Amino acid sequence: MGIAPFWGFQMILAIALSIYFKLNKVLVLIAANISFPPLIPLILFLSHWVGRIWMGKDAVILNFDAGLSPDVVYKSFTLLSFVQYILGAITLAALSAGFFGLITFLILKVLKRKTING
Repeated sequence: MGIAPFWGFQMILAIALSIYFKLNKVLVLIAANISFPPLIPLILFLSHWVGRIWMGKDAVILNFDAGLSPDVVYKSFTLLSFVQYILGAITLAALSAGFFGLITFLILKVLKRKTING
């Protein structure tokens, strides 16, 4: 939920989903806090980059040759760029959830086996 583009509603949605799926609410809130300030530029860039998959020939490629300033960012912001970001963020969130969910499942499986045998 921390990567999904539901700004301002991420924690509310995370809690609602944890209630629906009967998950531990504290762990869900901890896991949903991925979008803290140092990671936000990386998440935004990766979301935009992953969105290129969906846009095909209309994909917007960010050009950082002119440096990274508010003016450069403002000029590269278009409706197509925004749609590309939204599609990329949803895709990146789903892929991240699947990957980290699988990793967590495997770690818990190994730890459970060690405690049963241990």
